[in-house]
Amino acid sequence: MTSPDGGDGQRRFAPDFLTELFQNPLDPGYADAAARKARGEGRTGTAKQVVSGVSALTLVALGFLLVVAYQQTMADEPARSQARATLIDQVQNRRTETTELQKRAERLRSEVAGLREKQLGGAAVARLRDLEAETGLAPVRGSGARVTVGDGPTPVDPLTGERKSEARVRDTDLQVATNALWAAGAEAIAVNGQRLTATSTIRQAGEAILVDFRPVTTPYQVVAIGPDNLAGTFREGSAGRFFRALNTKFGISYDVAEVGDVTLDAAASPNLRHAVPPALPSSAPTPSSKASKGG
Repeated sequence: MTSPDGGDGQRRFAPDFLTELFQNPLDPGYADAAARKARGEGRTGTAKQVVSGVSALTLVALGFLLVVAYQQTMADEPARSQARATLIDQVQNRRTETTELQKRAERLRSEVAGLREKQLGGAAVARLRDLEAETGLAPVRGSGARVTVGDGPTPVDPLTGERKSEARVRDTDLQVATNALWAAGAEAIAVNGQRLTATSTIRQAGEAILVDFRPVTTPYQVVAIGPDNLAGTFREGSAGRFFRALNTKFGISYDVAEVGDVTLDAAASPNLRHAVPPALPSSAPTPSSKASKGG
């Protein structure tokens, strides 16, 4: 049997093998891999075309919905504008009516005061005016202190985006200020111009603070007429330390100053109320009958 190398140690190839090598230099495995890749690219191109078509349809649908929503909004706009204009007119009319009623009440109050002074003597009128000033039903003028507090910066929760209200002045804060001024010897107090009386209330209604059911807004000015050292007494007392702590912790603004000449307007006339003792039942024993029984 003849050796493949021809017996001289050199490898010899048949002519058919050399022809096939030059005609097909790549291994059939490479050709198969190239064919599979070509088929895969074809499928990928088809998938891309499908995705592009779906995206185009989605954009068209969104555009159609936006057009419909815009047309609906424009169609409803006249009705909303009319309703808003109607509400504004109603508010303006009620405000005008309220102003007129307040002016009428002031005129009637002046007439009543004039008739009362005609019927009473000079000493009685002077005493009555002193009592009105003490109870807040007459304007007063004098020196005292002004305490100013205001809302601090509103923090926002970084996770939920919720606005926190811890830096806002509350009704209890104003109550602390007014009570401290009363305790320091104040004779008359007003919060943002609203004069306080013995029946006044400072309450929270949602985010608003009401003084005698009238809203007041930040910054809140509590003005008091009283002794010369009123501002210093408030500043060095427990209320001053309380507001300094609020300023340090929450950024609530706080200031106390002396006022030399200030006028506080009179409070609105209160709704007078009276009580009537209940009548004794007819069957209740009289003191004389009890005494006779005891004897």
